[in-house]
Amino acid sequence: MEAFLISTGIVALAEMGDKTQLLALVLAARFRRPWPIVWGILVATLLNHAIAGAAGAWIMAAAGPNVMRWVLGVSFIAMALWMLIPDKLDDENALPKRQMGVFLVTVWAFFLAEMGDKTQIATVALGAQYDPLIAVVLGTTFGMMLANAPVVFFGDAITRKVPIALVHRVAAGIFAVLGVLALLGVGS
Repeated sequence: MEAFLISTGIVALAEMGDKTQLLALVLAARFRRPWPIVWGILVATLLNHAIAGAAGAWIMAAAGPNVMRWVLGVSFIAMALWMLIPDKLDDENALPKRQMGVFLVTVWAFFLAEMGDKTQIATVALGAQYDPLIAVVLGTTFGMMLANAPVVFFGDAITRKVPIALVHRVAAGIFAVLGVLALLGVGS
């Protein structure tokens, strides 16, 4: 349960103001069909985070616990710094032009946008740190859904009321603490 809850919390915080959250807002505004967008986000996130979590678990097995303690510590501290840099959606017109349907457009766009994203990197690190892997993938996916589903349904109203800069600073602090704890070997 610990792996699920930590994964959920970390990814939900990391996703606030992230480019994929902005993508959810763009998709909702463009298509005005929330349910296919939410289902598309779910499918894309499950696929992407399953691959990322498996990569983290494989890296842990290959590198060993001592090396991974340092890799994880430095990775979490780097994530803390990265959280302080707000994301923007690089190109709103980068959505597929073909008539793929709202669901498939969302799956495609989200899967690609999540590549190399903060939440994917966090999933790799969490997959390396926690067992069972399924709890990490389900937790990170749930965190993504907690952050993105409300944006799809209530996007504009939420973005005006939530102080994203504060959320980024709190998330950065959490990542920094996790990084220091990993470097100190706490919880190993």
